[in-house]
Amino acid sequence: MEWLSQRCPLQPAAQGCPRPGRGTLLLVVTLSLLMYPVLRSLALQLHSAVTGSYVSGTHSIAFINCLNEQIAKDIARYFWKGELEESTEILLLVKTRTSKIGELSNYVRSIHPFEIPEIISLPIDQGNPLYLKWIEESVPRD
Repeated sequence: MEWLSQRCPLQPAAQGCPRPGRGTLLLVVTLSLLMYPVLRSLALQLHSAVTGSYVSGTHSIAFINCLNEQIAKDIARYFWKGELEESTEILLLVKTRTSKIGELSNYVRSIHPFEIPEIISLPIDQGNPLYLKWIEESVPRD
């Protein structure tokens, strides 16, 4: 018990052991909150590197309005296997339950002529309640 008295010498009962002040506590909480996004990002990148999985939020989709098809073709050039490509593509939007995305993705890959078809899922945060109800009623649960 002697080690305890060395770490926290006996003082009058009213004083007790000195404790960190509110300033120290506030500093620790503030630093934790400020560092959370950085630490979370590093953890996700490390997980992605180790497992080979995709880190959500790494890529974005840009919707671009074009005056005509020629302007869209000029913008939509891309490289595929080292060659500059341009092609006319038609965007197909499929609304479904999030739980069905894997099944839908497998189906599209099995019938799509591209080696790597573009299949991207975006969550629906808000929308016309009647339309969202229609999706709910139209797409069966798992």
